[in-house]
Amino acid sequence: MAKKIQSSRQGSLVHLDFDSKVLQSNPLNDPSCRSFPVYLPHAYDQTNRSKRRFTVLYDLVGFTGSGPSHINWRNFEENVPEKLDRLIECGAMPPCIVVFPDCFTALGGNQYVNSSAIGRYADYLTKEIVPFIDETFRTKADRAHRGCFGKSSGGYGAIVHAMKYPDTWGAVANHSGDAYFDFVYQASWPETLTTLQRYALTGRKYPPKEKSAKPGFDDGRIARFLADVHAREALAGSDVMALMMICMAATYDPDPRAPLGFRVPYDLNTGVKLEQRWAKWLRHDPIHMVREYRDNLKTSRGIYIDCGWRDQFHIHFGTRQLASVLNRHKITHRYLEFDGTHSGVDHRMDKSLPFLAKALR
Repeated sequence: MAKKIQSSRQGSLVHLDFDSKVLQSNPLNDPSCRSFPVYLPHAYDQTNRSKRRFTVLYDLVGFTGSGPSHINWRNFEENVPEKLDRLIECGAMPPCIVVFPDCFTALGGNQYVNSSAIGRYADYLTKEIVPFIDETFRTKADRAHRGCFGKSSGGYGAIVHAMKYPDTWGAVANHSGDAYFDFVYQASWPETLTTLQRYALTGRKYPPKEKSAKPGFDDGRIARFLADVHAREALAGSDVMALMMICMAATYDPDPRAPLGFRVPYDLNTGVKLEQRWAKWLRHDPIHMVREYRDNLKTSRGIYIDCGWRDQFHIHFGTRQLASVLNRHKITHRYLEFDGTHSGVDHRMDKSLPFLAKALR
């Protein structure tokens, strides 16, 4: 557990409002106008350096999180601004601006990609928030001095953005980011199907038999589950896992023809795996994406990946494969493992933030 250390040269937080054109009329009716904080290092406001420009990092948080949550007070350990103050003051990293965007959705989050079932969150970041920040602050406004980092869904977003948007991001850090979907997600679907079974039509004997649906289409139970989730004040762990799997389906297999705008990769009644639908998911798996985007990745100024070798979602197997594929394509990166799980790993920013700041200075 990290001990909180008060810095004598604290940065400041600026809270901004931004009304997104990209997110207007998004399919989940999530707000297009959002507030989010920006960390400015102590050096930003020094009068004798008023023309100095700074590297910018973007914090992509994990599922069920939002950027503003990373500035909240934390017991016994640092929040991200406190961590930045310490790392900058002790000389571990040069001063940087850090942005905490809000990308939360009614499905609990997203993977920072464009989806017709969720919204265009990759465009929101790269085409709207990045230019807005560059216009508002004294940034080094080019990809050579701009990076992103994140954990879990945020780590996934970071590595995928390095692949797809090399003109925006010069370096990325991926903490325990989703990879090797055959391990990471398939193990969660049996519990998800059992949770959704409670929302099959009532008053019938099991197994429930509803009006037949096309492969991967909702037969009504997912819609009822979501309506119940949004009406409740608290969710059980199984509900959060089911919500996450639904969010992933909306991310990886959107289909405007489907009742909810996406398909799922298993038959809701029998649990039979729908191979054609699962193939859609695998197209988004980083271990399969490297080959297509290897030339973009080779332009990166820095790629950092780490994962706890006791990750309860078994992501360490995926990050090992990801590192292996990067090696195979001769893509420079740093890969580390540590004794930890998927939880409580913010201390790894002590490694990744200096890595990014130095790569992008």
